[in-house]
Amino acid sequence: MDFAFDERTTELRERLLAFMDECVYPAEETFQRQAAESGWSPPPLLAGLKEEARRRGLWNLFLPGEHGAGLTNLQYAPLAEIMGRSPGIAPAATNCAAPDTGNMELLAEFGSEWQRRTWLAPLLAGEIRSAFAMTEPDVASSDATNIATSIVRDGDFYVINGRKWYASGAMNPGCAVFIVMGRTSQDGDPHRRQSMVLVPRDTPGLTVRRGMRVFGYTDADHGGHAELLLEDVRVPLDHVIGEEGGGFAIAQARLGPGRIHHCMRLIGMAERAIELMCARALSRTAFGEPLARQGVVREWIAEARVTVEQLRLLVLKTAWLMDTAGNRGAHTEIQAIKIATPRAVETILDRAIQLHGAGGVGQDFPLAGLWAAARALRLADGPDEVHKRSLARRELKKHMSAGS
Repeated sequence: MDFAFDERTTELRERLLAFMDECVYPAEETFQRQAAESGWSPPPLLAGLKEEARRRGLWNLFLPGEHGAGLTNLQYAPLAEIMGRSPGIAPAATNCAAPDTGNMELLAEFGSEWQRRTWLAPLLAGEIRSAFAMTEPDVASSDATNIATSIVRDGDFYVINGRKWYASGAMNPGCAVFIVMGRTSQDGDPHRRQSMVLVPRDTPGLTVRRGMRVFGYTDADHGGHAELLLEDVRVPLDHVIGEEGGGFAIAQARLGPGRIHHCMRLIGMAERAIELMCARALSRTAFGEPLARQGVVREWIAEARVTVEQLRLLVLKTAWLMDTAGNRGAHTEIQAIKIATPRAVETILDRAIQLHGAGGVGQDFPLAGLWAAARALRLADGPDEVHKRSLARRELKKHMSAGS
């Protein structure tokens, strides 16, 4: 495994770092103020940042193959880490923000020619946004076989009935299409009963009932989250993605890259926290000496550095495996980083907040928002406990004798 940056990655890193210094960091204060005023709509300055990112060739970096920038996971990892230093702005400005990233990957891999032309092309161009509706309020959605939303054939149409919440991206006024996961069969293999269908926003019977906050934040820069009601929503049969009954497998394929992208950005969030911790410790005096001389503060900083280096190596190994062995071949490592990274970064951010005192929980520093994002990622794309359960089962299987 060689994790050295190749020529293209080095060039893109330099270009992205310049974009962060010249455009993103200076915009953070205004962005935060606009976000507070704009409700569920993206802050207005985001449009200009998108134009500038595209002009600089920093667009769709996440997507491999013919539809995106053609980068491997290993090439994208250091770029996503840089974006993670300002996760509210940089991913959205470069068209690398969830849920659109996962939805574009899904359409690129499983969508029909018509679906790609109708929905993937404008998503890649940044002309529309999209939403992903899987989680439901009335079932334990960590087990996707529990999904209860019904998708029933009626002639040349599917009729959809159900209730979703935390449908990511749904509050963005530019959201034009929803990817909805539901149950198309009540019988057979539990993992073949689900399907995914495309539901245009203006389809009769689809109601966005309310926006869902995350630790009090709207997450409007990424499109927000919503509770949806689907009442006799009718879409043509050609709106199914892939094949009927393939929804569970498609969901797993979609979530794999999403999980590593989250972890890549989390490392950038941790690096920002360490920088802020060091600056604060050196600038503040308590009980007659700088905070930087306090043993507990030095311990926090040292542990944070060790943790970040460990996490980065595990994420890079996972990216390398995904490139060389495929997502299935990297299954164990994907689960490992999803368990370890949000939890560890949450701890680093918590200590950074503690070091900043009252400032750490307010709007003058980015730490509170970063902490909320890290904590939420212990639930997004599968809670810690589900990944631990699966990972432990795979480990135990290695040591089981036949018939055990």
